[in-house]
Amino acid sequence: MVISDENRSKSVNPTSFQGGMNCGGNRKVGQNRRALSVINQDLVAEGRPYPCVVNKRTLAEKQDVCEKKQADPVHRPITRRFAAQIASTQQNRAEGTKKSNLGNSNSNGFGEVIFVDDEHKPTDDQPVPMTLEQTEPVNNELDQMEEVEMEDIIDETVLDIDICDANNPLAVVDYIEDLYAYYRKMEGSSCVSSDYMTQQFDINERMRAILIDWLIEVHDKFDLMHETLFLTVNLIDRFLAKQTVVRKKLQLVGLVAMLLACKYEEVSVPVVGDLILISDKAYTRKEVLEMEKLMVNTLQFNMSVPTAYVFMKRFLKAAQADRKLELLAFFLVELSLVEYEMLKFPPSLLAAAAIYTAQCSIYGLKQWSKTCEWHSNYSEDQLLECSTSMVDFHQKAGKGKLTGVHRKYCSSKFNYTAKCEPAHFLLEDSL
Repeated sequence: MVISDENRSKSVNPTSFQGGMNCGGNRKVGQNRRALSVINQDLVAEGRPYPCVVNKRTLAEKQDVCEKKQADPVHRPITRRFAAQIASTQQNRAEGTKKSNLGNSNSNGFGEVIFVDDEHKPTDDQPVPMTLEQTEPVNNELDQMEEVEMEDIIDETVLDIDICDANNPLAVVDYIEDLYAYYRKMEGSSCVSSDYMTQQFDINERMRAILIDWLIEVHDKFDLMHETLFLTVNLIDRFLAKQTVVRKKLQLVGLVAMLLACKYEEVSVPVVGDLILISDKAYTRKEVLEMEKLMVNTLQFNMSVPTAYVFMKRFLKAAQADRKLELLAFFLVELSLVEYEMLKFPPSLLAAAAIYTAQCSIYGLKQWSKTCEWHSNYSEDQLLECSTSMVDFHQKAGKGKLTGVHRKYCSSKFNYTAKCEPAHFLLEDSL
């Protein structure tokens, strides 16, 4: 092999390297070093990776390596055996080495490379022995990620309203959604036509309103549960939709419907004698029992129907309602029970509209959260028609002859809820 004068002028005494020794004889280690440098330059010219030592040490060892380099600037020379070992490692682990270099890069984006000998460092007139890759900037990706995260924060999320009852077996959180899906499916069969009064020849909508307004006062006097009142009204409408009744028997229908609802919902049921007394003895015990038999047969003993109360409890939980909002919502929905025209709305819509109207009345603005919309399956636009009717009933509640609901909610027992200011702006927006 021919050694150029340029390489010969750069001969280095082998004793200056770590581990160097005098080999004796005519053999010169410096000539071997120059031969290795020519081999390395040939490797670079052929496009092969220049053998180098890549820092794979952990961050904890990096400082020790830097201190050792400062104390001993001369490093281990590359022998043929060592160069072959490095070349084989790079070939077998090309992808792993690239990822390691990117992971251990400095803050300026370049990987740290340790040159093993001063004479192999690249100069201005020599080719660069190794292409140093710089990590591509990911600013755009980071900006996009931050933008998505900000959108998620701004968008209102649906709350898990059952997480607080996870350990309550009475809340049945495991299948509560299935229950309300079934109620949704069955509420259609519990509704009646909004024009069923056309088949009645002796009673009308006004008489129905008087009956229910009176029953609300009776319900409050007996201190019955909310479920009983809503089931009573449902039984009356379903019975009248199938059976014609004369005017003088209409009050009896209401008393018997309340009796059946009490037997279904209450623990302590009013006796028949109490109902006769409250009707001013207008009917006998025999008449009450005969009407009870007729009603259960007409309804085919079907008392298990989803009323507005069932949906009220669920939607109030979704709205995270306090006592004030709950009372106002029940005040509005009870006003709707009296009105015959509200039969066109299903029970779930009545419940959702009552809560929405109550929120508007208390907060003074339209408020219907994503959580309420999710659990009720009604958007704000779907509630507006029913809600504006409730606001109108609220304005007229203390006027006229049918003021039973207003008097009930004007008492201290219900925190004078009826005195709350109606949401007038809902009527203005509907014009």
